[in-house]
Amino acid sequence: MNEHLKFQLHPWHGVDIGEKAPETCTCFIEIVPTDTIKYEVDKPSGILKVDRPQQFSNVFPALYGFLPQTFCDVEVGNYCMEKTGRTGVIGDQDPLDIIVLTEKIIARGGILVQAMPIGGFRMIDQNQADDKIIAIMKGDEVYGRWTDVSDVNEAILTRLKHYFLTYKKNPNEDANRVQIDGIYGREEAFEVIRRSQADYRHKYIDVD
Repeated sequence: MNEHLKFQLHPWHGVDIGEKAPETCTCFIEIVPTDTIKYEVDKPSGILKVDRPQQFSNVFPALYGFLPQTFCDVEVGNYCMEKTGRTGVIGDQDPLDIIVLTEKIIARGGILVQAMPIGGFRMIDQNQADDKIIAIMKGDEVYGRWTDVSDVNEAILTRLKHYFLTYKKNPNEDANRVQIDGIYGREEAFEVIRRSQADYRHKYIDVD
């Protein structure tokens, strides 16, 4: 038996995003819409862990996870500044987040999904670029024909946007730490993915 088959690959560092990325990407799903707990990958071990119970009434409206071998740092931050005219923005030091739309009910996270990016939210969290790539599950019977975020029903985009604008906000607070500066299409989503791949290479591969 090959030595590497004795161990589970780390979903961030050990899984390949795919040869056809950014058009088609392998993504790791952490949270599904039925979850009342926010799960995320423990970065040192690669094991899915409890981050926190969902504090308020928010329920995530789609599959949610990240793209393997991506990292949001200088390149992602620079692209955000190019597009918004802001200054002092840097990536949030996490793998790139992805939302995957599908008609199918998937009962649990901790799985790999083939997804096709069609756009994204340019989200900024306290001057950190925290982009959310929007994708459809490859082969999905209902959403599979969508090729750009402009194809997405406005009600779906509003629901997703509401979640991200409120999931970190305490009802007793007036200020919102999270802003969505805009919704972008397929080509910009591809560029964000490429930039996050470059940031990953700079951080973890091209190291002296």
